[in-house]
Amino acid sequence: MANPLQFWLMRGVDRVRFPVNPESLSIRSPFGYEDVTVSRAGEVTVIGDRLPKEFTFSSFFPREYNPTYCEYSNIPKPWDAIETLERLRDNRKPIRFTVTGTPISYRVLIRDLDIEPERAGSPGDIYFTISLKVYTDVTIRKVGETKNSTTTTKAKRPSSKSPAPKTYTVKSGDSLWKIAAKPSIYNNGARWATIYNHPKNKALIGKNPDLIRPGQKLVIP
Repeated sequence: MANPLQFWLMRGVDRVRFPVNPESLSIRSPFGYEDVTVSRAGEVTVIGDRLPKEFTFSSFFPREYNPTYCEYSNIPKPWDAIETLERLRDNRKPIRFTVTGTPISYRVLIRDLDIEPERAGSPGDIYFTISLKVYTDVTIRKVGETKNSTTTTKAKRPSSKSPAPKTYTVKSGDSLWKIAAKPSIYNNGARWATIYNHPKNKALIGKNPDLIRPGQKLVIP
């Protein structure tokens, strides 16, 4: 059975599924406290707002497929994968970070990408540490010369797609990946776990997400 945990970074045609899952994922969820010293009152804590989450993990792109630690067989060439990561970072636009089988699915920016081309005994492998930070849309307020000439401009958001159907009837040859990849569903096979993790679907399919049968009616969240 395939590992339900898949680590993805995606934007348009640029997609990276990490071939070796990291040993650990660090999630930082900071809060904007500020300590201020006030005369005759001492130190006062000003409670701010919750700050965007930050994710950090380390892994490597192997030169060759090894079933012992690789999550899938058609792995990318290490330098090709690094070039894709750098392209996702350099375009200065938010990308989607998803860990299937978990609630983690955020629009992020790549804040740091540290690369170690080789290690002793691992020629051709590229090791890396990557840091991501959740991207927050901002509202820019422009104030004109007069008091009444105030305009508000919001950052453009992508146009929303048509809502996915509420149910889908399994056909012969279907898999959860193929269903999620359909343009009328999510147009993204990596979101198969969203379908499987719905309580009604999980109860219907059972413990093995690979065993779905024609005629089953699945809920599309």
